[in-house]
Amino acid sequence: MAPLLPHRLYAELARFWPLVSPVSDYAEEAAEYTRVLNTAARDVRDVLELGSGGGNNAAHLKRHFTLTLSDLSAEMLGISARLNPECSHVQGDMRELRLGRSFDAVFVHDAIDYMLSESDLSAVMATAFMHCRPGGLVLFAPDHTPDRFEPSTDCDGHDGPNGEGIRYLEWTYDPDPADSSVTTHYAFIVREADGRVESFAETHIAGMFARETWLRLLEQQGFRAEVVEERTTEERTPRLLFIGHRAP
Repeated sequence: MAPLLPHRLYAELARFWPLVSPVSDYAEEAAEYTRVLNTAARDVRDVLELGSGGGNNAAHLKRHFTLTLSDLSAEMLGISARLNPECSHVQGDMRELRLGRSFDAVFVHDAIDYMLSESDLSAVMATAFMHCRPGGLVLFAPDHTPDRFEPSTDCDGHDGPNGEGIRYLEWTYDPDPADSSVTTHYAFIVREADGRVESFAETHIAGMFARETWLRLLEQQGFRAEVVEERTTEERTPRLLFIGHRAP
């Protein structure tokens, strides 16, 4: 299994994550994920999140569920542990993680975008199936599907309490519509608390799979597959959420 490409955003720049992506920005979508998770055939009390990152979704979901959070990046888990000390944190690759226990539901947010092949996507679904109790469900929330993809640019960033700050430019497009990936270029300007300023740039490649592929792979893992459109008030095309129901 090929290693996932390292990204500076989730390593040495992880300490700026709360200034890149504030917790408050996740309130509406976390409420939507809570609604969907609660459509399982069983009561959902404990949830495993794969690719939990800095814990911004968890900061909202923990009001409703007992959470176990897993991510490949030790630095991002450290950010999350400070934000969500009441949650369990486990470092691991979502394609290979085996905790030896099961949960009422498994949630995977946009970290699933870093799966670039059907085999990697299937491996994550296998992890989700193995950790999902009968009657539970798994919820995947990818950023992109081909029928809804729109090129975009964005810029944002915030200042910290001690004079530190970060600003970024994000540019996402599809250089080859014939393949199953899209490209995002990032440019970061970082200001340290002592006033030093540095700039960084890196490229992230994200998988983009058709809804038919998602549904087929979920069915192959033993789930009853479903796709729903997210409910959002944001001014953008709603994303598709992919759900796998495990039989009771």
